[in-house]
Amino acid sequence: MAVSRSSSVQQARQALADRLRELYRDAGLDGKALAEACGWHPSKVSRISTAKTSPSADDIRAWCRACGAEEHAEDLIASLRAVEGMWVPWQRMERTGLRRAQEARLPLYERTRWFRSYSPGLVPGLAQTYGYTEDVLRAVQRRRVRVDDVASAVAARMERKRLMYDGQRRFAFLIEESVLHNGIGNAGTQAEQLEHLLTVAALPNVSVGVIPARLGRARMPVEGFWIFDTAQVNVELVSGYLTITQPSEVAMYAQTFTELADAAVYGVKAHSLITRALLSHS
Repeated sequence: MAVSRSSSVQQARQALADRLRELYRDAGLDGKALAEACGWHPSKVSRISTAKTSPSADDIRAWCRACGAEEHAEDLIASLRAVEGMWVPWQRMERTGLRRAQEARLPLYERTRWFRSYSPGLVPGLAQTYGYTEDVLRAVQRRRVRVDDVASAVAARMERKRLMYDGQRRFAFLIEESVLHNGIGNAGTQAEQLEHLLTVAALPNVSVGVIPARLGRARMPVEGFWIFDTAQVNVELVSGYLTITQPSEVAMYAQTFTELADAAVYGVKAHSLITRALLSHS
């Protein structure tokens, strides 16, 4: 599944553009008259009203003022912020460090009752040990974050783990077999992580599936993703963090998760793969 910024983001941008276009039409203006009132080139109105360009907050205020609809400005700016939040480049999300990004996700995790996660490269965050998380976030910090707040970021992620043990939520983790053998840290950290994964897999509200490495797969690996109930999907891409809320797209990820889950092994077979990898790191 190839993902850029997703049609969820584009549709939200289009909805905002449509609302702005309605305002100037309701005011009896056309694009040229609106541009003159705002002191803009007419092409700017055209780009904004067709969702080719996102307006700034100041653009929205000027637009509403020209339409005699200033009472709508703050609601429209809130909509703009929501659209911007669907796609967040790492540089923006992590400009003050990693801790805030970890803490910002906690409310989403707290209101979710059914978690589904597919990870092609790492053990999912909720199933990580302290040492494994520290190695993962340290690697992220060295690659793209100037602020070193790794210790507090690890603590924030560990705080989320309590949600697995309150008995109120269900978790389904899918990982590729390669995750069992490839680790950012040393052999000791990886072995500790695999032992912990066996413990997590034994929880009554948790399912851990391992997709064996083999030829002839019907469903090839895709980008890692989390599904929160049936309302939202989050995808971590190389360039940023994508939030998907469009029902049709959420359904696509749910279907992909089902197909990947059908290729996985569970229970004794998964335990055997994890144990075999654990022995290789001991």
